Amino acid sequence: MKILILGGTRFVGRHMLELAGARGHALTLFHRGKTQPAGLPDAEHILGDREGDLSALRGRAWDAVVDTSGYVPQAVRASAQALRDAAPHYTFISTISVYADHATPDADESHALATLPAEQVAQISSASQITGENYGALKALCEAEVAAAFPGRACVVRPGLIVGPYDPTDRFTYWVRRVVQGGDILAPQALDARWQVIDARDLAAWVLDLAERRHTGVFNATGPAPEHPLTMAAVLDAAAALRPDVPRRLISVSDAFLKAEELDSWQHLPLVLPADSAEHAGFYRVDCRRAIAAGLTFRPIADTVRDTLLWDAAREGPLATGLSPQREAQALDKWRVQPG
Repeated sequence: MKILILGGTRFVGRHMLELAGARGHALTLFHRGKTQPAGLPDAEHILGDREGDLSALRGRAWDAVVDTSGYVPQAVRASAQALRDAAPHYTFISTISVYADHATPDADESHALATLPAEQVAQISSASQITGENYGALKALCEAEVAAAFPGRACVVRPGLIVGPYDPTDRFTYWVRRVVQGGDILAPQALDARWQVIDARDLAAWVLDLAERRHTGVFNATGPAPEHPLTMAAVLDAAAALRPDVPRRLISVSDAFLKAEELDSWQHLPLVLPADSAEHAGFYRVDCRRAIAAGLTFRPIADTVRDTLLWDAAREGPLATGLSPQREAQALDKWRVQPG
């Protein structure tokens, strides 16, 4: 197949590029040329800006389009409409953040979507204007633009938290690196809390499957499967097993202590949600059975942890998120002298 990827030089797109090449597909990447890391497999690169000039896409044809970089409805509308006669199938990578709330456990693809007033949408013309508050609603509007341009020919994939090698957020990587380093590790109380994540390589492989089959519909894509629930403790145990010779001790602190120390339960302790938060009761309990029925599979979490560590070991510099060693040490010192 001839596949056009909008974006594709980072994270999921990069894994998709590697997998597509291995399957014998011919890949074209449309991107701005600002993120072009070394080691990318051979592919045709078309430089352009989806928020501006799309002329480089005119007069071309592909068997499928995969959109990994759509965030602004106006830009997605322009690219989808420009490509509606250039390809028979369009896959849009969305997010579970499109849902109006995450208070309902086991919510499926029919759950209510987030909305945004039209006057606010009209003022957003660039991805640089996206915030945590408007991100989900904008993605939902992007989905609608794709469906309008490719009626009956579109597939929308709503991943949960994507993890693994090339992850620019470092949220999952923080815990892998920190556990392997050893020592006293500040951790939340609810280590048995459910997590849902998806390895970027599993997501990339499945999206390619969907494009090859020209599958349509909307799918939540996060895991693992319901009969094999994942916990934070399982992730930390898998990381510890990689370096059993390193002494380490998890020190679980209360949510109240984290709040008092102004340690955000997402930024400073990535992927951790307050244990008693009804608002987030369904965030790690999204129904992904439709995607599993359509062929989505999940590799063992130990493989994701191992490969994330191998990738991280080849990098330099601090992580993009998580506690610094100094801040962690300060917090642990205060916790140790707590009364009781």
